[in-house]
Amino acid sequence: MSDIKRIVLSSDHAAIDLRQAVATHVTAKGYEVVDIGPTTTESTHYPLHGKAAAERVASGDCDLGIILCGTGQGIMMAANKVPGIRCGVCSDTFSAAMIRAHNNANMLSIGARVVGEGIALEIVDAYLDAEFEGGRHGKRVDMIES
Repeated sequence: MSDIKRIVLSSDHAAIDLRQAVATHVTAKGYEVVDIGPTTTESTHYPLHGKAAAERVASGDCDLGIILCGTGQGIMMAANKVPGIRCGVCSDTFSAAMIRAHNNANMLSIGARVVGEGIALEIVDAYLDAEFEGGRHGKRVDMIES
């Protein structure tokens, strides 16, 4: 589990059920989950939730973030506007592992209308189990950050 301790979770209304399943799964793996909602299916705005989660990661309050919306795309775009955030949307386990191993992604985005719960949890596991490889990838991450 390396040095990752706290993971912030957030979503829009379209992904509440999947976010809660991810929260249960991640908690069972031994991580502390900071679930910042929402809690009702009333229509809400994914950019607000993506930004709020990203700010938790960028500030150091949380080590990583997992965010969800219908496609995972919009909430990921909002998160990436926060300085210091590298968030990728993934619909498969290979991409999830690679955004950690090669891009040192500190946030993962998943589309609740794109993947089902089973594959979503596998994506989360692939993301959390991977570690940044550094080396030539570190130079490239530095280029992203500059």
